[in-house]
Amino acid sequence: MNETCFKVLKKDKKSKARLGLLSTPHGNIQTPSYVFVGTYGKFRHLTPRDIKRTKTQLVIANTFHLWEEALQGLPLQQGQSLLIKKLGLNIPTMTDSGGFQVLSLAFGDKNKIGKFMTKNIAVDNRLRKSVIHSRKNVKITQKGVYFNFKGQKMFLGPELSMKIQKKIGADIIFTFDHITSPLDSFKYNKKAVELTNKWALRCFRTNKNNNQALFGIVQGGIYKSLRIKSAKFIGSLPFDGFGIGGSYTKKQISKILKWVIPYLPEEKPRHLLGVGKVADIFEAVQNGIDTFDCVIPTREARHGRLYTKTRHIDIRKGKYIKDKKVIEKGCACQTCSNKIPRFKIRKLLTNEDRKQNATGQRYCLMHNMWFFNNLLEEIRESIQKDKFTEFKKKFLKNY
Repeated sequence: MNETCFKVLKKDKKSKARLGLLSTPHGNIQTPSYVFVGTYGKFRHLTPRDIKRTKTQLVIANTFHLWEEALQGLPLQQGQSLLIKKLGLNIPTMTDSGGFQVLSLAFGDKNKIGKFMTKNIAVDNRLRKSVIHSRKNVKITQKGVYFNFKGQKMFLGPELSMKIQKKIGADIIFTFDHITSPLDSFKYNKKAVELTNKWALRCFRTNKNNNQALFGIVQGGIYKSLRIKSAKFIGSLPFDGFGIGGSYTKKQISKILKWVIPYLPEEKPRHLLGVGKVADIFEAVQNGIDTFDCVIPTREARHGRLYTKTRHIDIRKGKYIKDKKVIEKGCACQTCSNKIPRFKIRKLLTNEDRKQNATGQRYCLMHNMWFFNNLLEEIRESIQKDKFTEFKKKFLKNY
């Protein structure tokens, strides 16, 4: 039996937003909470102390990218997981199933297709044809997925995903699911839901004697009947929590959550996979999501795109070459607290010297991670005071 449990502490009176406490063997998480993506179980250029200073509560790592290390059986201290060793910090962790990476090898990365559709019909039609052609790179069967990676023929299925995730040792793990592109048809999504449901059962059976919390994943694309079908089935199984995955247009996030959440047990935590822009966070929380992960804060930080309460800053632009201000006045992140000026961050980030560039990235990472954690802290405070709707309106008006 796993040691992870969840308790709803308070519900907002004007929305589906809620406060919760997610308890794991490595600590407690106050929800709603942002989950930062440490693909290889760590954050480049950040020390464990740096991560702690950003107020990060929960980290998700990538099963596909930790696959080889997990099965090598590297020496660990007693009671230590591979993920905790790599992170260097004793905090709660998650791993995805690896399914997203395996299937996106065929059509996501190659064709630059993410979770959301573009606004250009011609581009979407071109990408749709490209998706169909690219699926020849993978073979999806009842057993699992056969694919080519770096010249090698490989396979990943429900049982193997559970085995790898157990070796990695995160507190929370996810079932192996069949993701789809935002350009896929109803027929294709229907097959994906059926396969995802079958794989979920196999993951559950494989994970029975494991002490890790297992979250089942809801799929169905942009189709209401498929989303409800998936949510009913996955929600009927005794998972420890639930993930909502798949692809959709940005405007459909709220609609899809309204379809799905009524069929998921109220007392279990809900995680939104791969979504985490500022406006999306408010939509997710308003509809009852407890946690969500996204690469945006860290990926954009490495390229100098910084978040403030009113706008984005691209610190690499020439207009910041003599700017002596901190990233954001009143910000309590380590970068702003130490009064590191914008011009210095820009100089470091645009420097060809690797060490100086890494220092620039570190300053940006610490700011962005703190920004999102602080935003979620303010959201939690607003729910506690039954002021979430007002806080959302005020924040997004100025943003």
